[in-house]
Amino acid sequence: MNSTIFAPATAQGKAGVAIVRISGPNAKLACEKLCGLKNPTPRKAIFTKIHTADGTPIDDALMLFFPHPHSFTGEDVVELQTHGGRAILAAVLKELAALDDFRPADRGEFTRRAVENGKMDLTAAEGLADLVDAETEQQRRQALRQMNGALAGLYDGWREELVHLLAWMEAYIDFPEEEIPPEVADSIRAKIIALQTKIGDHLKDGRRGERLRDGFQIAIIGAPNAGKSSLMNKLAQRDVAIVSSTAGTTRDIIEVRMDIRGYPVVIADTAGLRKTDEEIEAEGVRRAKKRAEEADLILAVYDASESDENTETESFRGRNVLRIMNKKDKVQNPDGNGLWVSAKTGEGIDVLLNRIGEFVEDTLSMREEPSLTRVRHRQSLEECYALLTQSLTAPAIELTAEDLRLSMRALGKITGQVRVDELLDIIFKDFCIGK
Repeated sequence: MNSTIFAPATAQGKAGVAIVRISGPNAKLACEKLCGLKNPTPRKAIFTKIHTADGTPIDDALMLFFPHPHSFTGEDVVELQTHGGRAILAAVLKELAALDDFRPADRGEFTRRAVENGKMDLTAAEGLADLVDAETEQQRRQALRQMNGALAGLYDGWREELVHLLAWMEAYIDFPEEEIPPEVADSIRAKIIALQTKIGDHLKDGRRGERLRDGFQIAIIGAPNAGKSSLMNKLAQRDVAIVSSTAGTTRDIIEVRMDIRGYPVVIADTAGLRKTDEEIEAEGVRRAKKRAEEADLILAVYDASESDENTETESFRGRNVLRIMNKKDKVQNPDGNGLWVSAKTGEGIDVLLNRIGEFVEDTLSMREEPSLTRVRHRQSLEECYALLTQSLTAPAIELTAEDLRLSMRALGKITGQVRVDELLDIIFKDFCIGK
């Protein structure tokens, strides 16, 4: 962190404005070398001219200086707002690269420095990354909630409970001549069980937060020529799958991402389910079944104009299966279980989308308590839960205290109170440049 880093904070390409962010111990030097300003007024937009080292003008710009520690990274930060032409941006970056101890920022390095300087915890940093990547309203809401400290507040509260419990344990370990009164021992045990219960309930969230980040998975299955691809195109409102009267046209899985009621949904069209000796089609059927087994919701499509039901499709039953009777336009008196639609005319599609929306909303809607959003959160909480369970059967008070200490460490890894550099490398590698 001794070097001063810089990067564009706006996307590449032509635009009205481009922002270059600079952070580090020598950030103020950029004001002097590029703008001729030695002591810029903090937190005030200053209209200035940017020039090269030999005085050649580059562009007119706005410059803002944020002195440490009151900045995003906790270091001195300078932002240059220039016109968004590629040549202007390239010239500014070239001048910065020529300054001593200045270098281009790595992915997520600005946010990583903010974490390392105590400006935010790891869950807030991850929330910020999710906010940048959010494609739907509900993703935005969840990311903003996490960035504003909802998860950190929950986990820090649990960690504080463990600190108090451990303090009691340490006191009796330090003074072995003092026996723990039965009522105190019972109170400690009850508090451990209560905390364990809260963590266990938190883990039983149906992976709501993770699914909201990655997308609610829907698989369309059915016999060949049941109209799966036509239904997919009608739901997506564009031609994403090839439609043909030839059975077995769809061999591989075709995906389309949709926004339904503000929730991210991934709909997959799959190969027609039937027994076949053709090697490629058989592989397609295998993949279709696997995708259906992993899906959050299955749309089982039937050709309503045919009397025989597909036994392969019928094998998928349960709460997460919607029975879709397609080709309603070919049936004179629609009757029977299921949602009747016509992928050809669009009849019934609105009703189907509404049912899907209700299912997704019921599954992913935010609760009062924030949801886990990453696998690493879940793994650390599972580790904490297991250690608390172990502490309840420990044969000695010293072992109980060690289990509590380790469970506290597991919680600390989530927010970053326990530093693991390899973990930081993994978290920030997927951030965009300039953030």
